[in-house]
Order: sequence, then C-alpha cells, then structure tokens
Amino acid sequence: MKKVISLLAVFISLSASAQMTPVGLWHTIDDETKQPKGEVRITENNGVLSGAVGRALKEDPKAKTVCDLCTDDRKNQKIIGMEIIRNLTREGKESDYLWAGNGTILDPNNGKVYEVKMVPLEGGKKLQVRGYLGIFYRTQIWVRVE
Repeated sequence: MKKVISLLAVFISLSASAQMTPVGLWHTIDDETKQPKGEVRITENNGVLSGAVGRALKEDPKAKTVCDLCTDDRKNQKIIGMEIIRNLTREGKESDYLWAGNGTILDPNNGKVYEVKMVPLEGGKKLQVRGYLGIFYRTQIWVRVE
C-alpha cells in the first residue's frame, strides 16, 4: 500500500509540474471584451518553445487574414497557422518557471516583434505573456485549454 501511495504522489507531482510550462493550447483573451479571442499552440523542441496561431474563436469580418504589416519572413503569410512565438527558453532554475531567454512574439495585427517573457500562473491554468519594446511592455493573461 505504501508503494501505491508513493507512486501516486510522484505521478501527481509530475503532472502538476508538467502544467507549469507554457507548452500546450491556450486561449488568448481580447483586451476590450475580456472574452476568448483565439488559440495559440505552444510546443517545445530541445528546450526551445515556439507558438503558432490556431483558430479564431469569434467571428470578425474585419479581422485580418494575412500579416501585411510584418517586415520579416512572415510578411503576407496567413495569420492562422503562423508562428508568432520564437526562440523562447527557460531562464533561471527549473523551479522559477520563467521563460524568456531570447524569445520573441509577433503581433500580427501591427507587424511588430516584441521580446517576450512567459510565466505560468495558478498551477499552469493561466499564462502571463508580457511583450517588451524597449522599456515599454504589454501584459496579457492567456487561459489554458483543458
């Protein structure tokens, strides 16, 4: 019985720490309405995170479909499926849960690329996403899709 309890405790701690990563599917939240706006899937390859735009969650006939204001290799690419998060790595100790090292995030609405820092919150249920342009920054809270 002690072995079963020990194994269960290990499993629970591993699944909890697995959620303390940005890897997964997230709902972005509209700044004005505070409602889910779109999806971003974040993946990890050899300790480096990237993220791509999934589907839109609300119909908007005025929404852009291509990144016409982008100035890099994403110029005129379709926004759905576009990689908007690049080169994000863990910073500090594993227990810090801060992802920031050389990472960038693109806002396809204005074509600007920002330095980015991400920190899982509330046991990994939410993700603080902060984009920096010099000393200025903007913060969003994304919600994990269960």
